[in-house]
Amino acid sequence: MTRVLVVDDQFLIRAGLVGLLDAATGFEVVGEAADGAEAVRLAARTRPDVILMDIRMPGVNGIEATERILAEAPDRAPRILILTTFDLDEYVYGALRAGACGFLLKDSGPERLLAAVAAVDGGDALFAPSITRRLIEAFARQHGPAREDAPPDLGVLTSREVEVLKLTARGLSNLEIAHRLGISEATVKTHLNRTMTKLGLDSRAQAVVIAYETGLVIPGG
Repeated sequence: MTRVLVVDDQFLIRAGLVGLLDAATGFEVVGEAADGAEAVRLAARTRPDVILMDIRMPGVNGIEATERILAEAPDRAPRILILTTFDLDEYVYGALRAGACGFLLKDSGPERLLAAVAAVDGGDALFAPSITRRLIEAFARQHGPAREDAPPDLGVLTSREVEVLKLTARGLSNLEIAHRLGISEATVKTHLNRTMTKLGLDSRAQAVVIAYETGLVIPGG
């Protein structure tokens, strides 16, 4: 069973998500929260596998809640999937840097939502990579780097690790990267894990952001 915490300040959306997950096989809703502060408390108490996190909420928003939940997680941190609209929400970029695993559009159909939750619980960090790529590229063009500190030095990576990071940032899945480079999917995962370790990153999503911030990948290029 995948244990899910649902966070959204709109009752109808939250109730719809809870109803869908409760009716599906293999999912258990362990709690629902109407704001970020409540989400932090419930995450600590219920220890969910996946959190569906709204980003715009009164008080503690989705970014701050994501940061606090991941920072306070005692061992296996929950996988956080951001609920967003398609209007390039100004907070999405910050949510990625905070450690969220990816995005789920609020108008996604039931099958896609369930597949997204299952994929994230299974270790996939970015669901719907083409959407993620468009969102990140748009923010990179509009706002430029969002870091106050200097981004990591990619010089610590091997040439193959750089290749894998670049293709990851372009929105390719591990399987697509494996086919492109003529290596196994397991090898792709190994290169990406080593890249994240060397750069001090916690998620694939953060690796994508770093690729744009360092200029390894140019928006629209």
